[in-house]
Amino acid sequence: MNKIRICHLYGNLLNTYGDIGNVMALAYEARKNGYVVETEIISIGDKFDSSKYDFVFFGGGQDYEQRIVQADLLEKKDQLQKFIENSGVFLAICGGYQLLGQYYFDAYNKKIDGLNIFNHYTENQENANRFTGQIEIKDAITGSVYQGFENHGGVTFLSKDQKPFGIVIEGNGNNGIDKTEGFRYKNTIGTYLHGPLLARNENLCKELVNITIKNKSNN
Repeated sequence: MNKIRICHLYGNLLNTYGDIGNVMALAYEARKNGYVVETEIISIGDKFDSSKYDFVFFGGGQDYEQRIVQADLLEKKDQLQKFIENSGVFLAICGGYQLLGQYYFDAYNKKIDGLNIFNHYTENQENANRFTGQIEIKDAITGSVYQGFENHGGVTFLSKDQKPFGIVIEGNGNNGIDKTEGFRYKNTIGTYLHGPLLARNENLCKELVNITIKNKSNN
C-alpha cells in the first residue's frame, strides 16, 4: 500500500491563522496521486522519530504556546535535524520558522531561544510595529510566484550561508529591507506566508508532494 505519513508538530497548540490547511492541502494532493495519507500530531512529551514521517509541518501560535513548545522542542532537536539533513520535506510557518533559528523575541521583548538548527535570527520591530497584508514572492530557485498573507511583528535576518525561499515582489517578507522571504535548505522551507500557503498555491503544493513521492521511491 502506497502511504504518505504526515507529522503535524504541536498541531494541538500551534495552529494560528488556520495553517492546518497546509496539512489538508498536501494530504488532498497526495490522495489524488493514489496515496493513502496518515496524519499524526506530535506534541508535548511525544517522541519524534525522523524515520517515521514523509512530511513534517510546523506552524506558529501565540507567545504563550510557543514558550511551552520551546522547552519540549529541545528534546526533539536531534531527530528533527536528522529529518532535515536526510532531505525530508519540512514546512515551517511563522513561529515554527522562527523557532528553527537562533532566537526570537516575544511581545514582552523577552528573548526566546530557538533550536539553532539554522542561523537566522529574529528581532522585534520598533514601536511594536507589524508587517501585515497580502504578499507576493518569486521562488528563488524555480521562479514560481506564490501569494500569501503576512502578519508578524518580528524581523528575521538570514545568515550568509542561508538561501531565501523567495524574493519579495509585493509586501515585506523577512525584514522589509533586503527583499528576502523565508529560507530554503534541501527540502525544508521556512516562511511567513499564511493563507494557508499550500492551499493558496497549488503549484508549490504539487512540487512538495512530488518531492515526497520521489523520496519514498529512493528509500
